Amino acid sequence: MADSSYLTVLGLGFILGLRHALDSDHLAAVSTVLAERPSWRASGLVGLSWGVGHTAVLLFVGAIVLVLRVPIPEPLAAAAEGIVGVMLIVLGGLLGMKLIRERWHLHHHDHDGRSHMHLHSHRDSQDHGHAHWWRESLRPLCIGMAHGLAGSAALLLLVVTSADSVIGGLMYIVVFGCGSILGMMLIGLALTLPVMWSLRLGRPLFLAVQGLASVGSIALGCAIVYRIFLAESLSE
Repeated sequence: MADSSYLTVLGLGFILGLRHALDSDHLAAVSTVLAERPSWRASGLVGLSWGVGHTAVLLFVGAIVLVLRVPIPEPLAAAAEGIVGVMLIVLGGLLGMKLIRERWHLHHHDHDGRSHMHLHSHRDSQDHGHAHWWRESLRPLCIGMAHGLAGSAALLLLVVTSADSVIGGLMYIVVFGCGSILGMMLIGLALTLPVMWSLRLGRPLFLAVQGLASVGSIALGCAIVYRIFLAESLSE
């Protein structure tokens, strides 16, 4: 029979995994992806893919750290976090460029003696009728892997200092990862609510939500890059 204290630790790991999904950089990255895919199916798939990529990297790095009993070098941990900042800037920039490329604008015309205004796009081509699941999964999977690498240092330091064995440490990471997967899937559904809501109320509001996701991702990415690279270099 499993030790009750060990089960308590695993339960705490699951709860921490749920909480880990709420980190601001996770929310910003996933929101830029979901802003392009206003559907309930995509929200669950994006959250699942992010969580799988996140957990896979944690397990890979965790196995190395637990076997060798060495901490992750601080410069490497800082570089990984800086990469996440750059990734957020890129994700926000890509979403912003998509909005600009489609050139949505208000168009005025007369119809049956009445003046009308509607939103119009000069998009060169129409999107494919349906998206393949692996294409929808690839980007959030890579995003989750990057976040897993960036967040591995703090988690694995806790695991290494508290785990009695390699198997026990890996089990903790698996449970933590399951919590983060569930948390991100729930967050994906929650983030999709305002996107779907804005789309139903009108295209202008939907574009405003997309623009907010783009600007927010870029701003947070710039803040992370400044803190990791520029602030440290200025303090030296």
